[in-house]
Amino acid sequence: MYYTYIIKSQKNNSYYIGSCKNLQDRITKHNKGLVKSTKRYLPWKLIYYEFFHTLKEARKREKQIKSWKKRAAIEKLIKNSKFK
Repeated sequence: MYYTYIIKSQKNNSYYIGSCKNLQDRITKHNKGLVKSTKRYLPWKLIYYEFFHTLKEARKREKQIKSWKKRAAIEKLIKNSKFK
């Protein structure tokens, strides 16, 4: 199982969108400061995820969400999800 996920910084409310195989391990790495692009804005909270059968599918979805550019589109996705 592979995941596309969105985490939110508790420090500045920014979003980070990523994909991975082990979601729990990845969130732990973000919060331990082991991910270069997110360590400045600790701590992070998982607010959304989707699962896929292949990494290729997860990365495709990650790129799609990142292409939206507008924060409102990402927040609409989160708001309309069953993940709370």
